[in-house]
Amino acid sequence: ITCPGVLLKDKEELYLSVFVLGQYKKTQCVPAVFPLFFQEKLVFEKTFANTVDPGDLLKLLEFDTAVLELVQLIPPVGKTLATYEENTRDFLFPDPKLTRGHRGLEREILMKRSSFFTGIAPKLRFSTISLISESLLNSGRSHIQ
Repeated sequence: ITCPGVLLKDKEELYLSVFVLGQYKKTQCVPAVFPLFFQEKLVFEKTFANTVDPGDLLKLLEFDTAVLELVQLIPPVGKTLATYEENTRDFLFPDPKLTRGHRGLEREILMKRSSFFTGIAPKLRFSTISLISESLLNSGRSHIQ
């Protein structure tokens, strides 16, 4: 996460929380100095029972919301400094406006600043990999995972 010229007044560590496919995960904490480097892979898995067509799966993902939050560990519960929300379909399968990095497709998004954050909006650079696989239910019907 980059945010040129911004110095955080509070020095407590930060983490990135991610909510996708009904699951919440967060990164390890990093020092409160930009740029922030989160060198982690977060894995989310979900089984969509009774879904056979990948087109139907994409429609379901349009009704789900992916939420990313930059959180600073300021007691008692922490402060959300910036957020990003998008429907899960567009989050996982973005427009082809991507840049090719050394480890796959990288994306850059601007997060929305909260009232606790002064300065320009933080820019998050990340990549996603999506895998859709078919599996069989015990009843013999197939579904998308």
